[in-house]
Amino acid sequence: MSDNSKKRVLSGIQPSGNLTIGNYLGALKQWVAEQETYECYFCVVDLHAITVPQDPIKLREKTREVAALYIAAGLDPEKVTIFIQSHVTAHAELAWILTCLAPMGWLNRMTQFKDKAAKQQQDTISSGLLNYPTLMAADILLYQAHAVPVGDDQRQHLEFTRDLAQRFNHIYGDTFILPEVMIPKAGARIMGLDNPLSKMSKSEAVESHAIYLLDPPNRVKKTVMRAVTDSLGKIGYSDEPERAGINNLLTIYQSLTQLSQEQVEAQFTGKGYGDLKKAVVEAVNDTLQPLQKRFGEIINETGYLDDILARGADKARLMANRTLQDVKDKVGFISNSLK
Repeated sequence: MSDNSKKRVLSGIQPSGNLTIGNYLGALKQWVAEQETYECYFCVVDLHAITVPQDPIKLREKTREVAALYIAAGLDPEKVTIFIQSHVTAHAELAWILTCLAPMGWLNRMTQFKDKAAKQQQDTISSGLLNYPTLMAADILLYQAHAVPVGDDQRQHLEFTRDLAQRFNHIYGDTFILPEVMIPKAGARIMGLDNPLSKMSKSEAVESHAIYLLDPPNRVKKTVMRAVTDSLGKIGYSDEPERAGINNLLTIYQSLTQLSQEQVEAQFTGKGYGDLKKAVVEAVNDTLQPLQKRFGEIINETGYLDDILARGADKARLMANRTLQDVKDKVGFISNSLK
């Protein structure tokens, strides 16, 4: 049953590509902290993943991998609900109802849609990509989430969700809680090591772009030591575009060590970029090695992960179906008495 004494949060990650240190710092690390004070629902959003073509075998593999990484990162299945999005059909049902309520103008304004569509041929762009925000809104609103921990790039989607919830509430009566965005103070937006002006992506093909959560120590070292910096030779935080590479490395280091900006800058006073990179390598590997060990245990324990996902889906359905039935009643659908 739901814990009414705690506020509720929901979030999820797509099982496409390989999870990066950016996913860890911008999402997983924050989720682990939240599980002590919030009622948490965390799903692997496989329905979102198919807005672009996916290999079915790879999608199944990555879905399990992401779920296992949730737990390996520190999420406790006894404290939080972990499930696969497509295992709860209410997500797709509510998404359709909200799609019928969402004006095209709202969807066309979504920055992520514009960015992704610009990389594709016009006649190959999926309508699912356009309607991605209504599915995300359904994910959140089904669980009456009070807050959603996301990266800064998802803020617009949260605003869309709030607008859509307000629109439904205005037409049909008070139904949905309006969720707030939760963004960590440090590490919310980790940039690519090859291009620090662009967000680190788990689907980028360039080898030196990202640190992946399952990278061995030698690959972490190789990637970090090749990270783009500048020619100024001074270590310090800065908003100037030419200092983006150093700022990114400092952000990664600060987020992993939980030091303040002042402490980090003091630590590297009089030191060179090589010293900073070596410190980042050590901090990353110190974080990833226990995570990778736990991941291996989870994946290799027969039935363990499947049991967690089955129990999580059962609990998620109780909450989601309650909200969905309320929505159906208000919209005017006839209840199916045979269910």
